[in-house]
Amino acid sequence: MTDTTQAVRQAAGTRTIRMEVARYRPGQDAEPVFQGYDVPLMSDWAVLDGLNHIKDQLDGSLSYRWSCRMGVCGSCGMTVNGEARLTCGTFLTEYGEGPVRIEPLKGFPVIRDLVVDIDDFLAKLSSVRPWLIREGEDLPLTAEYAQTPEQLEAYKQYSMCINCLLCYSACPVYVLDPDFLGPAAIALAQRYNLDSRDMGDRFDVLSQDDAVWGCTFVGECTRVCPKHVDPAEAIQRYKLTAALRSVLPWSRR
Repeated sequence: MTDTTQAVRQAAGTRTIRMEVARYRPGQDAEPVFQGYDVPLMSDWAVLDGLNHIKDQLDGSLSYRWSCRMGVCGSCGMTVNGEARLTCGTFLTEYGEGPVRIEPLKGFPVIRDLVVDIDDFLAKLSSVRPWLIREGEDLPLTAEYAQTPEQLEAYKQYSMCINCLLCYSACPVYVLDPDFLGPAAIALAQRYNLDSRDMGDRFDVLSQDDAVWGCTFVGECTRVCPKHVDPAEAIQRYKLTAALRSVLPWSRR
């Protein structure tokens, strides 16, 4: 035991909690296996702190993503005891005496250990053009487009998405049908649809069977969202828009 590990355990009153971490090493493991680690049970330690302790003090071969540790970057999403969570905001003390089982996000190919391949999501996100679309303007843009507080409020909730992918992992439709466009991509498309400065038309992408009409409104995406974006609401709102477009084709929003 290193001096650092000993000091941490002494500070924790020698209490530990068992973390069972999914390991998958290409070329070494035929399928994911679980490996157990005892980590200090500190009152202010998040699951991510436990993983960092494992990485720094017990097993440097463990692979996972994280960055800001403040619930902003969205990179530390994992499955914690069966539920999609941000590990930086999920505390070890929530799980009593343990164990705490850590797995990759469901629905995504596993690259190694807790790291998943998100290329499919990035392609879906790009397909909805999640940026302001302006027509008839030359670059560089020099004009400012002021908004009222009411215009900002119309889309602000959907703009809080941090692309953590918890909604995809919790969505039973996406897990069963990888062609489904998915909650975050649709919510971010709706964010721009509702922006008074945007002039784009995303109907051709969003109105497909594997887009808004693929959603069965289970609502798990909204339940697990750490930023309260409510992608389920965004999807249902665009279903109404799409239905109106089929009757009133000149209506765009």
